[in-house]
Amino acid sequence: MDWKYEKGRIFYNDEKGELMAEATYVDLGNGIIDIDHVYVNPVLRGQGVAEKVMKEVISFLRKEGLKADATCSYANSYLKKNKDEYSDIMADDFDSYDAACKIDGKH
Repeated sequence: MDWKYEKGRIFYNDEKGELMAEATYVDLGNGIIDIDHVYVNPVLRGQGVAEKVMKEVISFLRKEGLKADATCSYANSYLKKNKDEYSDIMADDFDSYDAACKIDGKH
């Protein structure tokens, strides 16, 4: 996947320009971001793409020296489930964040 980076999002479009996968985040300051949404196009669901999105986000966090909180329910549960592997990028107050799905009518 050819991941693209913009302020507040990491995403992948297919050759036609259709959004196939993305993670959005908000800069909370002090080197912490909130992963607030993970999206996978319906044609790719069930193929492990959401995990690939998270691995790209984690790579970005490590490269940039950032830590994460996650209000996106998928991102939150993924990081908690893999806490031993990703504790280095989880904010100190990670467990105090409530997860909630961000629905905008499109996803």
